[in-house]
Amino acid sequence: MTQNSSINSFTPPTTIGFVGLGNMGYAMANRLAEAGYTVTVADLNQDAVKQFCAESGATAADSLQALGAQSDLVITMLPEGNAVRKVLLGEGDNVVSGLKDGAVLIDMSSCSPVDTRVLGEELLAQGFVMIDAPVSGGKYKAADGQLAIMAGGDLEIVERCRPVFEILGKLFHTGGPASGHAMKAMNNFLSAGTLALTAEAVITGSKFGLDPEVMVNIINASTGRSNSSEDKFPKFVLPKTFNSGFYLGLMAKDLRFAVDLAESENTPNGFINLLSGLYDKAEKDLGFEADNTELFNYLESLVESEE
Repeated sequence: MTQNSSINSFTPPTTIGFVGLGNMGYAMANRLAEAGYTVTVADLNQDAVKQFCAESGATAADSLQALGAQSDLVITMLPEGNAVRKVLLGEGDNVVSGLKDGAVLIDMSSCSPVDTRVLGEELLAQGFVMIDAPVSGGKYKAADGQLAIMAGGDLEIVERCRPVFEILGKLFHTGGPASGHAMKAMNNFLSAGTLALTAEAVITGSKFGLDPEVMVNIINASTGRSNSSEDKFPKFVLPKTFNSGFYLGLMAKDLRFAVDLAESENTPNGFINLLSGLYDKAEKDLGFEADNTELFNYLESLVESEE
């Protein structure tokens, strides 16, 4: 089976199979349906599938094999790489068993770049190209089509998929296969780091007597500012809503991917290891589905336990 990348790009009403209707996937698939694509969906949560189809006019796939057979393009948006592998190549029902010649796979999940390299090679051996295109921005930007999309893989295939990507956000081509997942791991390492650092600064300053809101305002007018201080603290931490829409457990998972990447490339990893350990402990204490901004609560609890 050969991949013909010279055919037209994927524009509406191209049929897209979308697997994964979680916080992010639901909003992303909805944007594609609203843009005129023919969307076929699958998810373990059948209630989410029924609700999505009722709201969007999409079709529920009878099986993963059927979804593959009906789709010119298949997008996976799943919690981690093992789930992606199972959906695409797992024993029994899977997407690839039904996939037609010329179809393209896009994995928009956050996965280990090391594992993605292996999966991509296995798929290519069966005649199918996979683009790894993880996203950043959370569920609110997913709903608004303002995600940052980090696409790794053959540039010609990425360009064929550009119309789809541009419905979802801003496209960046990161390089060869698995480079998108590598970029996502490094981005989330930095995102998690600035959240933890800002939290420690605000907790320490507050303990001394500084007003947290004044601190954040000054940080945002100074050199210590970051997305965490400019966005997460004013919106989710200071008001104590803690509802950014991204699970703490998912951030902990992404940091483990960052650790794996640093180890595979034999690069300095002191900060990555330290931060990953911190988030693992916070996840154990607060639970997988705690909002990632609740790391602030975890760090505050450490102060209280020492008093």
